[in-house]
Formats: sequence, C-alpha cells, structure tokens
Amino acid sequence: MSRLSRYTHVIFDFGGVITASPFEAFNRLEEERGLPRDFVRRVNAADPDTNAWARFERAEIDAAAFDALFAAEAKALGHALEGEAVLAVLAGAVRPAMVAALDTLKAGGFGIACITNNVPSGKGAGMARSEALAAEVAAIMARFDHVIESSKVGVRKPDPRIYEMMCEALGAQPANCIYLDDLGINCKPASRLGMHAIKVTSGEQALADLSAALEIELP
Repeated sequence: MSRLSRYTHVIFDFGGVITASPFEAFNRLEEERGLPRDFVRRVNAADPDTNAWARFERAEIDAAAFDALFAAEAKALGHALEGEAVLAVLAGAVRPAMVAALDTLKAGGFGIACITNNVPSGKGAGMARSEALAAEVAAIMARFDHVIESSKVGVRKPDPRIYEMMCEALGAQPANCIYLDDLGINCKPASRLGMHAIKVTSGEQALADLSAALEIELP
C-alpha cells in the first residue's frame, strides 16, 4: 500500500486528533463556571512561550505551581479559574476511527508516530485521570514507532526542533511525512519543513484528507 505513495510516515498529534479536542472540554468548564467562551484559550494564548501552560508543557514547573500561576494569569484577565480545574478536564475521549486508521496504516507498511504537547500530570502520555483511560491511551501509544512528548524532551510545538527530532528518530525525510494537528500554529512549522500538513477539525475530516493524500481507503 505504501509503495504507491510518496509518503512513508504519518505523524499524529494526540489531543484533538486521536482524541476529541480538549477545547470542547474547556468550553464545558467555562459554561459551568459562568466564564466567557474560550477563556481558557485566551489565558493560554497570552505570552504563549512563557506562560504557565507553556512552562508546564516543557516540565519547567510542577502541577502545584501551574495551579497557582494559571490562577494568577486568569485573574489578570478578569476571572477566577484555578489551574487544577483545567487539568481535571484535559484528557479527551478517544476517537475509535482514528485508532482503527493507525492499525490500517501500520498494516499497509506506513511508519506511524506521535508528537504531543503534554504536561507532567495525570496518568501517562494522554494525561488521563482514570486508570481505564490511561490503559486505553497506553495501548494506543504502543502502536506508534516513536513518540515525542514535550514534557519529556523540554521542547514543545510549534518549535521546529521537535519536528526535526521526530524525522531524525524515524530516519525519514520531511517531504515523505504527513503531519496531522488540530492547531494551525502547529501545522505551519511542519509544512515549512516540507511535510504535508493536515489541520484537523473533526475525526471524519482528518480521515478523509489523509485518505486523499495517501490515495488509500481508511475506515
């Protein structure tokens, strides 16, 4: 199957691609707390390289420090919200069709990998809060040929180095890779390196675009 394609590897983001977008969970939290829609995103977009979220994804601070620093950042923007509440809703529900696609790709001879911005909180790479979800995520992560977690390497997307690290680990040229992410800002560096980037807005759209790029049928 992969012999028919110029692409040899497919690299996935995790949250918002393999799982439902955490932004959906953030919006529910905002509604429950009577906060403006997308307030969590506003806090995380302020000083995007040095704020609490960025520092936590690089494992420069622990969960307790994130809780306090995020609360201070939220307060500066006019609302009360502790970081712990954000972490509590972070892990999204797994999209079964995406997991099935991983198996189809692997069976077809494609290399598959994952680059995830995550935080050293919860259970495992998916930041799960339950043992059941942690086990489900671990089984998915085991499918990948290589996984890079921002909280383990101290580099986070959209830093181009993290994409270069993945290509080096896979022994792959960027031009032979497809990259999927739910954030456009994370797709741009991949595209600039020469990867075919797919911005994910839904599981169905991601699989349709990936199928078209690879010229194969994915479930």
